[in-house]
Amino acid sequence: MKTFLTSISLAAAVAAGLSGAAFAEESKAKNWNLTNQEKARFQAKVVDIACELSGNCPDNCGDGSRQLGLLKPDGVLVLAGKNGQPLFTGATADLLPYCGQNVTVDGLFTGLDDGPRYYQVQLIRGEGDAKDKKADAWTKGWDARNPEQAKKKGRWYRKDPDIKALIAQEGYLGLGPAADKEFLEWFE
Repeated sequence: MKTFLTSISLAAAVAAGLSGAAFAEESKAKNWNLTNQEKARFQAKVVDIACELSGNCPDNCGDGSRQLGLLKPDGVLVLAGKNGQPLFTGATADLLPYCGQNVTVDGLFTGLDDGPRYYQVQLIRGEGDAKDKKADAWTKGWDARNPEQAKKKGRWYRKDPDIKALIAQEGYLGLGPAADKEFLEWFE
């Protein structure tokens, strides 16, 4: 696992050199005031990052269970770590329909000055598509998978059955319910 995470970090570091004015000229990406953000619109193939780095390649990019990325024609692998929603849910739901296909993406690079950078996809255009599509599929997919919860008021993560079960088991701090109780006593 450590080797895999190191590979992901290296992939993100490779993407560090991608940004620049040439990518920003045609960008329609919205400014998010992210650290060191740079607008970037470019063409790439949607790929399963683990497949590209290790050769472990399930069908259809893992059907949404794998981190997806963007392989540029020059061989540079870009980590697409976020979609165009304020939630930090990743870009897999938006990229998966394009697994193995060439797309034009528009968004923001962000990250450290001298470290890894990742890409926030805001718009996607498949080959042959007439216009860009917003990268906002994650919550629509969550609503479809959780129709009863979607009807209730409130934010998805406060209603999500998997998150609620994990909190019941691990506590809010991830240290167990006893640690939560001890922590919350500080605020009484």
